Amino acid sequence: MEIKTCGKPIDSLLEKVLCMNILSSDYFKELYRLKTYHEVVDEIYNQVDHVEPWMTGNCRGPSTAFCLLYKFFTMKLTVKQMHGLLKHEDSPYIRAIGFLYLRYVADPKTLWNWFEPYVKDDEEFSPGSHGRMTTMGVYVRDLLLGQVSITLTPFSHVFRFLSCGKLYLISKS
Repeated sequence: MEIKTCGKPIDSLLEKVLCMNILSSDYFKELYRLKTYHEVVDEIYNQVDHVEPWMTGNCRGPSTAFCLLYKFFTMKLTVKQMHGLLKHEDSPYIRAIGFLYLRYVADPKTLWNWFEPYVKDDEEFSPGSHGRMTTMGVYVRDLLLGQVSITLTPFSHVFRFLSCGKLYLISKS
């Protein structure tokens, strides 16, 4: 069963400039060879070392993580596959890309049900290229609260579906 989505076409999920850069990148074009969910997960494990949208340094192309995230957009992940990403034990970046996928693609009414089990997750990782560590729980809460500096759509539509008690829980945990 596919994940219930927000219904937006994939080319409108990301900021237009980022989307265009992903689609024209040599790395993304190389990803056409990956045909299965497991091949993409393996690629994340082997290639991703941060989950920011842009590469760092002099070359300001789209990051490996966001090219692979877009590859997942084209695959329309199932509920079972998403649980596999979120519970993956080999790399926090596999999990983080799962949360990013949900934040961009999932129906806002379903986000809390996906994210709630992870708001206190204590696995440590560095989501940015700067090396500063955080926990997966903090990262998940920041995605929900709009405090991750990536190109996300406004969050007002997310919180319309969360009760005050749940929102309070997110911001205080």
